[in-house]
Amino acid sequence: MKLSQILENVIVKNEYTDKEVIDVTSDSRQVKEGFLFVCIKGASFDGHSVAQQMLDIGAVAVVCEYDLGVENQIIVDDTRKAYSPICASFFGNPADSLKLIGLTGTNGKTTTTFLIKQILENVGKKVGLIGTVQNMVGDEVYPAHYTTPDPHELQSLFRKMVDAGCEYCIMEVSSQALAQGRVEGIHFHIGAFTNLTQDHLDYHKTWENYFESKKLLFKACDCAVTNLDDEYGLKIVDGCDCRVVTYGVDNMKADFVARNVGFSANGVKYDLVGEKMGRVSCPIPGRFSVYNSLCATSVALTLGVDFTDVLEAISKSNGVKGRIEVVPTPNQDYTVIIDYAHSPDGLENIISSLKEIANGRVVTVFGCGGDRDRTKRPKMGKIAAELSDFCVVTSDNPRSENPSAIIEDILEGMKDTSTPYEVVENRKEAIAWAMKNAQPNDIILLAGKGHETYQILPTGTIHFDEREAVAEVLEELNK
Repeated sequence: MKLSQILENVIVKNEYTDKEVIDVTSDSRQVKEGFLFVCIKGASFDGHSVAQQMLDIGAVAVVCEYDLGVENQIIVDDTRKAYSPICASFFGNPADSLKLIGLTGTNGKTTTTFLIKQILENVGKKVGLIGTVQNMVGDEVYPAHYTTPDPHELQSLFRKMVDAGCEYCIMEVSSQALAQGRVEGIHFHIGAFTNLTQDHLDYHKTWENYFESKKLLFKACDCAVTNLDDEYGLKIVDGCDCRVVTYGVDNMKADFVARNVGFSANGVKYDLVGEKMGRVSCPIPGRFSVYNSLCATSVALTLGVDFTDVLEAISKSNGVKGRIEVVPTPNQDYTVIIDYAHSPDGLENIISSLKEIANGRVVTVFGCGGDRDRTKRPKMGKIAAELSDFCVVTSDNPRSENPSAIIEDILEGMKDTSTPYEVVENRKEAIAWAMKNAQPNDIILLAGKGHETYQILPTGTIHFDEREAVAEVLEELNK
């Protein structure tokens, strides 16, 4: 593809020589002869510093933010914002042929995207999905490295979807992706908002930055579907030029309302009240499942899916790996549940939901991530202690930090509570301790890792799947 074609939606500030390009990248490790290299300044590395080196390797040109004094440079105002339309043009602007539905919010994005996908597929639509657990083109699964991929991977996935005949793409849109311009120039048919609570302040630094990043999605969509029960549900769309559709449980003014809500170990049920009324039966337990399924049904109905078809699809929906996932524990009189909850609000939601269905204790095994927002740690400790019957405090992904120092931060929030707890730094050993000390009818919640099958330690990343850890303990117990 010609360089001029790739740059057709980018404002270039200098003259350049048109050349043939075989691929584009912002990763200096990927550059080969014939590539276009986009210089992006990150937290620890600035692509501008290796521009000449990339040209020496064989890059046809470098996209930069200022005059580097090198040949074959293309100067733009913001390389991050330019990278997305550059990748879109390279792949033939595939998003223009898809109806994009983007979900943002602190909690609930993953499950809700899967529910929307299942509803649309139930009425015969071919759907792509992009998110935290995995990326999908119809039934074909691709690994997910980030909640929202970098522009090159994102546009390549869009291309695969279009080529496979997908009509819709349902995607999680993270605050970091919005702030970093990974979806710059992409227009969404619907943008949906789940909720907003403390998370990612290690990156955004302030709450205002976090909120404004999320809001960017609704400045690039035709219609916003938003949670009227959340205090930011209307603020997130304030001043945005899009149609607004609301859903809620507590606020009767919402366009779609869940009434007469019932909870059980088998899921949630409620009356969905909108232009029509019907009984929703979602086989995923937990109070948050009401909001997740309500958001999904609101999106589907806004898309024009038949009311009866929506109710039928929700009733047949499947759970998502790492989201209130029940792990088989044959021959044991307790239940083990894995959930990705890794924020204060997420932890509160899952423990509260389990308390509603528990016949015994709720034992929470949890930790907090290293190199992330430290202020969450005592808050999560306090929430876990106040809501659980017993806690096992352990490691999550300590990364470069000392695991015991992270645990001390967590314990600071637990010191004024009376809930008993045990500290077991090694996560595998913590799971074993919880299972070996379980009482009849206990629910053991393994919070924080969810779908992840690895653990990031100060010494490096290791394979760690909590399902395997549970199976190993069971094998020992059943001998």
